[in-house]
Amino acid sequence: MKPAGMLRQVSDFSDFSRGHWLQELLCRGEEPSHVQSSPDGQHLLVLQKSRPPPLPRVVAFQRHGIGGADLERNWQSPQPALVGLLFLQSPLTWGSWVLAIVWEHGRTEVWHFVVAVGWQLLQTLELCQGARARIVSVCSQGASLVWCEERPPLDAHSDMSKCAFRFCVCSRALEVGEQGVRLGTVRIVLHNSPEYRVLASPQHIFLVPAAASFATTSKFLLVWHPKKAKLTITAPSAGFVHRKVLHSSSESDFRKLLLGSVGLLSGLAPLDIHTSAVSNSGGLLLVSTKGAVNMVEPDGTQRHVFDLEGGPLAQGSPVQLKTFGSNLACVLAGVLYLVDQNSGRLIEKKILSMKEVHFLESPGEEDSIQLLTQTGIYSFSFSKPEDSSRPELCLVEMVFEEACRYYQRRSLSSSKLTVEKLKKGGVFQAPVALAAILQHSLHPKQKPARGLQETYAKLLSTMSLELQSYMSLELLKTCVVCAPESEVESYCEELVEQEVSRVLHSDMDKDNLAYLNSVFASFPKAAWKATRSCLQLQQNGDGLLVARATPEVWKKVLGGPQQEEVGQNGVVPLFELICASFLRFKPKWLPSFVKLTQQYVSISWAYSSKEGPEGRVPLYKRALGVVARKNKRSEADDEMELELLLCSKRPKAVLQALHLLIRLKQWQRVVEVAEKFSKLSPLLNKEIFTTLLAEFAQHRELDPYLDTLWSLCPAELTASDILTVVLQHLPRSQEDPVPFSSEGNQLTVGLLKPLLQRVVQRPCVQDEMYSDALQSPIFPPPTPPREH
Repeated sequence: MKPAGMLRQVSDFSDFSRGHWLQELLCRGEEPSHVQSSPDGQHLLVLQKSRPPPLPRVVAFQRHGIGGADLERNWQSPQPALVGLLFLQSPLTWGSWVLAIVWEHGRTEVWHFVVAVGWQLLQTLELCQGARARIVSVCSQGASLVWCEERPPLDAHSDMSKCAFRFCVCSRALEVGEQGVRLGTVRIVLHNSPEYRVLASPQHIFLVPAAASFATTSKFLLVWHPKKAKLTITAPSAGFVHRKVLHSSSESDFRKLLLGSVGLLSGLAPLDIHTSAVSNSGGLLLVSTKGAVNMVEPDGTQRHVFDLEGGPLAQGSPVQLKTFGSNLACVLAGVLYLVDQNSGRLIEKKILSMKEVHFLESPGEEDSIQLLTQTGIYSFSFSKPEDSSRPELCLVEMVFEEACRYYQRRSLSSSKLTVEKLKKGGVFQAPVALAAILQHSLHPKQKPARGLQETYAKLLSTMSLELQSYMSLELLKTCVVCAPESEVESYCEELVEQEVSRVLHSDMDKDNLAYLNSVFASFPKAAWKATRSCLQLQQNGDGLLVARATPEVWKKVLGGPQQEEVGQNGVVPLFELICASFLRFKPKWLPSFVKLTQQYVSISWAYSSKEGPEGRVPLYKRALGVVARKNKRSEADDEMELELLLCSKRPKAVLQALHLLIRLKQWQRVVEVAEKFSKLSPLLNKEIFTTLLAEFAQHRELDPYLDTLWSLCPAELTASDILTVVLQHLPRSQEDPVPFSSEGNQLTVGLLKPLLQRVVQRPCVQDEMYSDALQSPIFPPPTPPREH
């Protein structure tokens, strides 16, 4: 339910000193360039840059008639322009803040206000060390000033395009004490840099490229963390984040800072920034020329908040941004947009009747915002129902809408999305944005903590783990880009292992399979190591290959999309990918791996099940297909083919291996294979013996192994069957047959005699059936004795 917005007037300027003048100034068309209220809300400063002659000026208006001397500063055209009105923290007893007025050439006036006395000038200081320096942007953080200054080249005729990196970002503490005001030492944050606009949050300084910056340097933002001396380079739209700790001034050189990332940054598009402002949560709000409002967090990540209506924004059209509580207020072309910055929903849209509206600070009122208009100051806040402050309803609605937005599930299911459905369905998207929303929604904000229901606490814990995994992966990608050449390989291996593991634990669809194909093609060695790690492949003490992968991983390896499903676009199934990796880096393990997969298939799928991998194309044939795709054939490939055929133990594969050995004339192995696999089944035994008997009839290579060969003769073969096979396979001579040949390789009756004797002497099958009856000691049996 959307809360109702309430607008109430808090001032009609009657409570301000010179309030009528302020109202006249706003009503007669002298549009102020900048309006700013003091931290305590008792003073209103108006800066007019483009007023008619004679002079631009700064005017301060006091509230509640506290009286004293007024502050009004004018300056003439030859004098450098004013670049900043800043309030800084001060430990003085007469107030907790002081006002710093900073001019373009570095001169700074420090003012403070004393009740019943008014505004007093404490001191005039020089921020810049060089006389020719020019400040282009300035901000304050705590008791320090941070600014970007231009340092023109000594040669006035220098080509300005060659002096693009003539700016410097500096920081300096402003210490206010009983003895007056003193500036601390200058701290160089960045030198030899392009022009930046500096914006301060409570903990960080954002460096936003100026509109006039070169295209090559306007592709990223910089975020400086003063306490940690850490600088973050981020291109939010491209997901690039790089962090570096600045240990010395030499590391603050802008050009040296980008050396490790210039290759990646060169391919990015320039940032599209129309307006920028800092939110109350410490993030940076960016409005693009297309009207998209995005939030960049201090860690460099970005999430989309809202899209303004009206299409592309003109360069001169002002956009004002202000955050209060969890809401974002935006004024564009006389329209006020109120948006929930957590979920991006438009809460309210108001068409304003006022020509000029300025946002003011609301001291002590976190969930309201003040607007300065020509008729007074108004406060806008939301009336909260009793249950609207609970974050659970917003979280559930946001998660459900996020899933529907990507997968069009509105019309498919009206049930609430649970954690299990979110993970099982593979619909987890935009983890950074989603986690940021959750974290912000559950932030206590100095209010009593409310206990979450079990469902939402589980959702938050799941999101936290997913985010940690995602951020570690993004950090590793950044390390790969910025690492020296000697360390790139180790980073790549770790990155590939995380990616392969991630895909193996998600749904193996065509897109994920195509992605794995590209990973294996780009990083073959790293992919091989990742495969070993994910399947936990290793040799045991007996030298046998073992795998400790989970059943879910095995099903992804064997049960993913097959060749007929992925098409002919060069993508191969995962099992073939892994076999090719074995063949390249550890060919001796490939037969053992195929044997392991067959063992798993026999446990997980029924024999010849069409749903299992063996129901379509046997695994050994798929592995043979990988071997056959090699460009060059070698003896090792023949040996690999033999091992794959024999490890399957399928009758057709064993016979194929036997024929291959015969073709290679490896007779010793022929006999060994025959002896080993004849024990598997009587039918296979008969096929093996018939094949070898046919070879025996054609040449004399098997003569040394006849004893072993005759022992394999099946019991159902008769002498007539043996002679039929021999006669069918006798070699045909080109000459007329003669009784006695001079060649010594012909078959003789003497060679067949031991086999025929063995068959003739073997009991007939029918004789065995009646052997019990025929071997009875007395026939016919004796007559039983008669009983009298």
